[in-house]
Amino acid sequence: MKLLAVTACPTGIAHTYMAAEALEVAAEEAGHEIVVETQGSAGSTPFTPEQLAEADAIILAADVEVRDKDRFAHLPTVTSGVKKAIGGADGLIEQAVAAAEAAPRGSTAPALAVEQSGPGTASGLMAGSASSASKVRGWLMTGVSYVIPFVAAGGLLIALGFAIGGYQITDAPSVTTGFDWGSSTSWAALMFQLGSLAFGLLVPVLAGFIAYAIADRPALVPGFVGGLVAVETGAGFLGGLVAGLLAGGLIFWMKRWRAPRALAGIMPVLVLPLVGTAVVGTIMFVVVGGPLAAATTGLTSWLNGLSGSNAILLGALLGLMMAFDMGGPVNKAAYAFAVAGLSTQSQTALLIMAAVMAAGMTPPLALALASTVRKKLFTEAERENGRAAWLLGASFITEGAIPFAAGDPLRVIPSIMVGSAITGSLSMAFGSTLRAPHGGIFVVPLIGNPFGYLVAILAGTVVSAALVIALKSVGRRTQAGTVAGSAPAPRAAATV
Repeated sequence: MKLLAVTACPTGIAHTYMAAEALEVAAEEAGHEIVVETQGSAGSTPFTPEQLAEADAIILAADVEVRDKDRFAHLPTVTSGVKKAIGGADGLIEQAVAAAEAAPRGSTAPALAVEQSGPGTASGLMAGSASSASKVRGWLMTGVSYVIPFVAAGGLLIALGFAIGGYQITDAPSVTTGFDWGSSTSWAALMFQLGSLAFGLLVPVLAGFIAYAIADRPALVPGFVGGLVAVETGAGFLGGLVAGLLAGGLIFWMKRWRAPRALAGIMPVLVLPLVGTAVVGTIMFVVVGGPLAAATTGLTSWLNGLSGSNAILLGALLGLMMAFDMGGPVNKAAYAFAVAGLSTQSQTALLIMAAVMAAGMTPPLALALASTVRKKLFTEAERENGRAAWLLGASFITEGAIPFAAGDPLRVIPSIMVGSAITGSLSMAFGSTLRAPHGGIFVVPLIGNPFGYLVAILAGTVVSAALVIALKSVGRRTQAGTVAGSAPAPRAAATV
């Protein structure tokens, strides 16, 4: 069989490429050819017309909207969440082969096999087998995936502005009134004001691409405008979420209308954006903008009021969430909460972002340390993964811990959760702040209280590594005792 696959995750950094590699390995082992298009943060190389024409089936392993999916309308399709491709690639290959055999090339009705574990495309999300929660999560993650580069660029520019010009740079005049090429203050003001402009796009981009995930391109304009109204009314991030869902749902419903033939050609470029923008804008301005603004103000006040033990407990909770599924839904929920807070620019939101990134860096670093200190407790493949995990952890790619957790979840997952909870709580206690949503060790010079931040990461890393080593050592002694006893059954002797 000649198979195609598309992989895409919300951040487009780790899961996207891990899923691609897993599918390639599984296809090769099964004796099939596969070409994978990774729609990651670095862009993608689309399939050639020849590849599309020769393919027998396609796998869409994505947690966000797959771009240009109309290209695959002629192919039998298997859809799944990206994590399913990492842990169950062989099963997806089998399903794709079965779908191709059931609907060979040239058939006008390709088979559709939808995985229950969270399809990511709009068409997959509309399939009846997916739960409502999976649909909504997929839409929201699509919006968040497009927001992250704006947050990264804006946050780093703002941080550079503060690093060069100090916190008084917020009062600097606009660079349009005059710019001194030799003045550090002018450069600091430029960085800060550019970053602030990028941050101003967060809510419109979020709303626009949530709408896009639901109803494709005709929903972009109503979504963006609804997001702008959310900013104008003070509804903030919550308003962006509501505007995106509202715009996407409205356009999806309108696309099902049977338009007169004379209007069919202009429906997607004129009628749908016009009517959708008018309706969504009116509802956001007149109906929901005020209540959502009040809710946003309340949330901001609550975050700013967190201090002492409450802030430390929140850091611990976020740390537990970041380590629990290492890039899965729970991890992404904590990460999205931190990114959403950045739009408020409150001090507590910056503390939360720092705690989340620190806690997300800890699991790969801990397992890299453990596999270096006690090599005999790990397989050769795990030791190899451990060498890569140093860089993955330093880069804030929590997924670097997945190979270890997949092989020994009962020992690894609790251990890294404890370490990440310690890191998150210590980061909050030390008052470390972060304005960028990503970057890992490479943005430490721009972190508030970087020494405390590094101490928090080091403490959590050491604790997790020690726990993993202790639990694996106990398991090994228990196994040895069982084998030396009266019933050395094959199962008891199996490597855990």
